[in-house]
Amino acid sequence: MSTIDKLVSASWVHENLNKVKVLDCSWYLPFMKRDTKEEFVNAHIPGARFFDIDAVKDLSKPDLPHMLPPPASFGLSMDRFGISNNDHVVVYDTAGVGPACRVFWTFRAMGHDKVSVLNGGLLAWAALKYKTERGEPQTAHVEKKYVARVEDKLVCDYTDVVKNIGELKASSGANGRQIVDARPNDRFTGKAPEFRPGLSSGHMPHAISVPFTEVTEAADPRYPQVSTLKSPKDIRNVFTAAGVDLDRPIITTCGSGITASVLYFALLNAGVNEQNITLYDGSWTEYALNPYSEIVKDTE
Repeated sequence: MSTIDKLVSASWVHENLNKVKVLDCSWYLPFMKRDTKEEFVNAHIPGARFFDIDAVKDLSKPDLPHMLPPPASFGLSMDRFGISNNDHVVVYDTAGVGPACRVFWTFRAMGHDKVSVLNGGLLAWAALKYKTERGEPQTAHVEKKYVARVEDKLVCDYTDVVKNIGELKASSGANGRQIVDARPNDRFTGKAPEFRPGLSSGHMPHAISVPFTEVTEAADPRYPQVSTLKSPKDIRNVFTAAGVDLDRPIITTCGSGITASVLYFALLNAGVNEQNITLYDGSWTEYALNPYSEIVKDTE
C-alpha cells in the first residue's frame, strides 16, 4: 500500500497542485435537485475534472444506482481524465467529506493506492480564499492506457452478505463480519421510509447503526460551513460507543454505496486495518430489493 496521506488539507493541495490530479466528485440525492456538473463548471479547483458518480459505474445494473464499474470501463474514464496508474489523485466534493470518499474507495478497489481526500472539500478551499476557475479544462489523453484491477478483498456482494448474516445469526453476533450501516437511524430502524419508492426501510439482522454524519464535524469555528472528518480518536469513540469492535472485521453498508464509503474512509483514518474493512457495493438497495432478504424493523 502507498504511504501517502489519505486525508489532505486545502493548504497542502494548494502547495502541491502541480504534482497531483484533482477530481470533483460532488453528488447529491435526486430530491435535493443540485446540478453538480453545472456547479463544477461555475467553480472548481484549478485543473480539476468532474467525476460523475452517476456515470462512472456499472451501467449493466440499472436497478442498482452506484455499483463499481468494470475495470476496463474505469480505465477508459481515467484515460479521458488524463490520469495514469502512477498519478497521485486528490478527490473532493462540495459536501465537505462525503461522495469523494466513494471515489476514494473506488480507486482503492481498482488497485490505485495513490489517492487522497481533500478534508472539507471545495468549501475548505474557498474558506482560505484560494482561486477557483470556471469551465471544463482540457486534459491531454495519456498515451499509456490506465490498467485497473479489482481488489476483491475491499468489495462484497449480496451472496457474501447473506452468508455473513448466517454466521452472525448462528453465533448471536459473535462470529462473522460486523455489519455497520451508515444510513440515518430512522431509516435503519424502519421508522422513516427509504427515498426510493417501494423500497422497504429497516436493516439487516445483527447490523449496527452508525450514521455517517457521526464521523464528521465543523471543527474550525472560523468556518462553521466546512464539514471535516473527526479526529482518529473521536472516530474510534463513535464506533465503539455504537457497539462496534474495531478489532473484528467489518462490512460497511448504506443506501446505495455512497455514505458506506464515508464510514470506510473514517475507519481507515482511525487506524483500522484496511484488510478488515469490506464495503457492500449494492448496499441496502440491492438487499431490500431481493424478496428473499430478511429485513428487521425496530418500530414499536
